[in-house]
Amino acid sequence: MENIFFKKKNSIRINDILTLLNKKKQKNNYKINDIKELDNAKKNDVSFFNSINYLNSLKITKSNLIITSKKFKYIVPLKKNIIQVDNVLLSVARVTSLLYPNALNDNFDSEVKTIDKKKFARLKVGNNILLGKNVKIGKDCTIGHNTIIEKNVVIGNFCNIGSNVIIKNCIIGNNTNILDGAIIGKKGFGFFPDKAKNIRYPHVGAVIIGKNVEIGCNNTIDRGSLSNTVIGDGTFLDNQVHIAHNVKIGKNCIITGQVGFAGSSSIGNKVMIGGQAGISGHINVGDNVQIGGGSGVIKNVPPNSKVMGYPAKSIRKFLKDNKLND
Repeated sequence: MENIFFKKKNSIRINDILTLLNKKKQKNNYKINDIKELDNAKKNDVSFFNSINYLNSLKITKSNLIITSKKFKYIVPLKKNIIQVDNVLLSVARVTSLLYPNALNDNFDSEVKTIDKKKFARLKVGNNILLGKNVKIGKDCTIGHNTIIEKNVVIGNFCNIGSNVIIKNCIIGNNTNILDGAIIGKKGFGFFPDKAKNIRYPHVGAVIIGKNVEIGCNNTIDRGSLSNTVIGDGTFLDNQVHIAHNVKIGKNCIITGQVGFAGSSSIGNKVMIGGQAGISGHINVGDNVQIGGGSGVIKNVPPNSKVMGYPAKSIRKFLKDNKLND
């Protein structure tokens, strides 16, 4: 899908990237299309490999240009063009900024204007609503007071957007409710500690929200870095839930209050999570999993499991361990 929120430079070639990363130029100075994660990359896209957890993605990737480290270079297929670097993620951040020079700018949309509800079909609005350019709103929607919807956002039919909501870099499906105070599509908390300062990671992804979804009050949902943050059809989020960049939540999940998801975690369908649970980054939670309130999930959870505690373990083991400790 074309990136409708961030403008990409179309004149970048492989030698531009090699020069940026202090590598030797090559004779075949071909044009670079984009930078993508392994699963989504095409032939002329740059991608990267920095964890054995993504070995399956490496095996199927179409990308011919892989940024990786000395530790992993021998795992990458020989037919791939490898750029070996000391710090993979920092190098990816620099290449992303080269392709998307404005990605680090997360300032407010300075071109928003007071909404003209006549432009939209049967739209009911409150006071002080601001809209950016090219915003699309479906029929029979409502928008509450003091809400800001920035450029290029797409909202489906029969949606209800609450008061004091900020939406940017987001596509929303039909019949979805966004309750008061939600902030959707801001940059993620991605940075690299350096000796002199913290270096920000550019976020060029979006937030994709399905149909029949409910986003509770004061939720914060970060846009993706390279891929998108996704909330599946029929999923309900309680108040004060935080979803970090690149998180994928499946269909018909129930996430209760104050749950936090770290970056790039993947949640299956029909998952139920109790209040104040925390989900670590880069882990997979299978379909039909139930996670007890206050749990800390720090490793993959297989489908149809019930877990609780910190670190999260099976309910049966949790109850046994706590009974013995009484």
